[in-house]
Amino acid sequence: MKKTFKLIHPKIKYPRLIETAKSEIRKYIKRERRKTLPEGVDFWDFDCKFGDTEAEAQKVHLSQLTECIDRIAEKQLLSFYVEILAKSGYRTKKGSENSSPTSLEFKRFSETE
Repeated sequence: MKKTFKLIHPKIKYPRLIETAKSEIRKYIKRERRKTLPEGVDFWDFDCKFGDTEAEAQKVHLSQLTECIDRIAEKQLLSFYVEILAKSGYRTKKGSENSSPTSLEFKRFSETE
């Protein structure tokens, strides 16, 4: 999705246009995540860019898109640009093998001690 959202309409008020843009972005992300994963891929990841215009767009994390739109709403800007591209993602394991719960030794204490 590469789109410039216009926040001007003769009949629709500004806050409603902001919510419509957020909703459209959420719908797109849900639709992309429903697609079948290619072989060997763990999940769908997204490359996102956000800015006032396409030329000023900077890379942001997917979770920051709503915050960016809220900042646009505070500034009362008349448009903004969003680019969301799906890519394959691979999960990595956290920690080392020594910290796994199976390697811990549990000792039983008797009540008489």
